[in-house]
Parts: sequence; C-alpha cells; structure tokens
Amino acid sequence: MRRARLTALTAVTTAAALAAVTGCTEKSKAGDDAVKVTASDKKCEVSKKEFPAGHVELAVENKGSKVTEVYILFPDDRIVTERENIGPGTKQNLTAEVKAGAYRIACVPGMKGKGIRQDVRATGGGKVAERDPRLDKAVAEYRAYTQAQADETMPKVKVFTDAVRKGDLAAAKKAYAPSRIGWERTEPVAESFGDIDPKVDVRADGLEEGQDLAKDWTGWHRLERALWKDKKIGQREKDLATRLDKDLTDWQKRVGKAEITPSSMANGAKELLDEVATGKVTGEEERYSHTDLVDFKANVEGAEKAYALLRPVAAENDPALAKELDKQFAALDKLLDTHRAGPDSYTFTSYEKVGKADRKELHDGVNALAEPLSKLAAAVVKKSK
Repeated sequence: MRRARLTALTAVTTAAALAAVTGCTEKSKAGDDAVKVTASDKKCEVSKKEFPAGHVELAVENKGSKVTEVYILFPDDRIVTERENIGPGTKQNLTAEVKAGAYRIACVPGMKGKGIRQDVRATGGGKVAERDPRLDKAVAEYRAYTQAQADETMPKVKVFTDAVRKGDLAAAKKAYAPSRIGWERTEPVAESFGDIDPKVDVRADGLEEGQDLAKDWTGWHRLERALWKDKKIGQREKDLATRLDKDLTDWQKRVGKAEITPSSMANGAKELLDEVATGKVTGEEERYSHTDLVDFKANVEGAEKAYALLRPVAAENDPALAKELDKQFAALDKLLDTHRAGPDSYTFTSYEKVGKADRKELHDGVNALAEPLSKLAAAVVKKSK
C-alpha cells in the first residue's frame, strides 16, 4: 500500500528500516544534467523547470525532519514514477523516462496528503530516445504479466467476497490472503493510477484528513478488521465485499493500459522492497490477520519478475550489479522459505509468531537487496543516455 503511515507502536522498528533502506543510496552521485530536488518539511525546490524529454534523473535530498517521498506526476495525477521513504538527511537518485509535455514534481513530507508541487516540462519532439529492442520486449512481457496477475486475481477475490456475502467467517479468513497475491505482485502499477489503491488497499491510519473511518474506509483491510478483530460479518461488510469486486474489476480493466517504461519497471521493483521494509517486516500491513509473509513473498516475486525481464540489458551494462542482485534475490527467497508453515508455496507462519531475531533477519535481508536494486534503473538506461 502506497504512503504507509507510521504509528507510535512501530516507530522504532520502522525508523530502523527506513534508515537502512533510504540511506542505501546516500553516497551515490548524480549526473551533471540531473534535476536537483531539495525537499524539506515546507518546500520542494527543483533546480530546473524544463529539461529534455527522454531519460531524466532526479537527485533528491531530504533536508527536512520528516520522512518524505518524491513523485513525477502527469497533470491528471497519474504517477510516472516515485521514490518513497526518503529519510531525513539522506539523498537518493531517481531515473525516469518521460515524453515531451507537462508534468509535476511533488514532495510529500510525512508521506501524507498531496504534497508540495512544482510544475515542470519535458521539452523535445514528443518521443523518448530510441532504446534497446530488448527493453521494448521487457516492457511488453511485463505488461502481459501485470494483466495476467489481475486476471488470475479476480476469481480468488470472488471466493473471498462470496464468503463474506454468505457470512461465512472461516471461509472468508481462508480466502483473504490468497485474494491479495496478484495485487501485491504488481502493486506499483496499480498505484500508478492514483485512485484505485485508496479504495482497495488503504489501512485505517492511511485515510486522508477529513475522511470518516466509518463511511470512507473500504477495501481489503476494512474487511480484514471485521474478520479478525470484530469477528463478525454484518450488512456493511457484505456491501463492502461487493464494492471490492467492483473496484478490483476496474483495476483489471485498466492495468493493461498503464504507462510502463523500463525505468518504471526498475523503480517499481525497488518500491516493492520498500513496501516490504515499511509494512510487512514491521507487521503493520496485516495487523489483524498477521498474513504479512504472504504479502512479503508476493512483493518479492513481483520485484524479481521485473528484474528478470530487465536483466539481459542490466547485466550487459553493469555485470557486477546483476551478479549482486542475483545473489541477494536468491538469499531472500531462501530466507523466506524458512518461514513456510506447509507444503503450499503461500502457507507461511503467522507473523505474530515470528520473533524479534527472525524479524531482524528478514529486515536485514530486505535491506541487502534494496541497496543494489536502487541502482537498477540507472543500469538499464546507462547506454542510451
């Protein structure tokens, strides 16, 4: 879920995760033509309001006291690319691919609300530079993958929502985690639309200011609370199940039309690792069902799929990076296997039973992968710059 909120209960754990994940690119150097973005608690300053279309690099520095996130947005608020969880006093570089036209760069201090925005423009003939045909193939295959994930998710969602509508608590609990796997694998693409994620995957503490918990909270996590905390299914929950069907059908219809580029695939893979670090490892995402490891596994699989499609070009441009990514993906997959609770590939130990030492080991594994993964976008576009 995008824009995770921090609570007092997890502030210490999450702060540690952010320090490691967001600090991993602090020493990286941006190119001379990079757009410098200086974020603070009240400002979002950019060094250039115009830049050539094609591959654009943002050199982000957070000089504020709050964790922030930075977006490149289309004028209608669709997301071109993003980098979340940029800790105070840290720097990160973000590579994106843009066509000529109007955009906005947004800094979101505290990762809440619409943020502070700057209008910018990419100039040129309307097309990005010619790129390696292997990258076009990777984009096409990734688009097919995201559509397949959505198509395969809908029957699983119906099993879940049918159980809710029947008032079958046990069946709904059993179907809950499987219904989320395809979404978690492709979450950055789903979030790029801007309006779907808040309907289906928001947590109670993720509502915007002015929204009403009783009226405006919808989606999986609202139903999760009813099933595990309230332990009852009323008419409101049955109506929300039908709404979830409708909202996810919208996702299924739109996902194949998402704006996808090689750099957005690479950045999306990093975003999935950030999701793990700030939501799954802390236990915040599935706070009632404790099915965090199912989401964890799906996020890692989604990141690994994007990397696998981009790997031929990345390995040619930066062999050492590809070798390190191969190593760290394998290590994290192996570590997750130690927490399986059955022969099924998605049967994991309830996260409430995962102790502090094991959580730290998982956290360290995510961080070890996040650091090289943050360099994937730059490696993919290296030769075409």
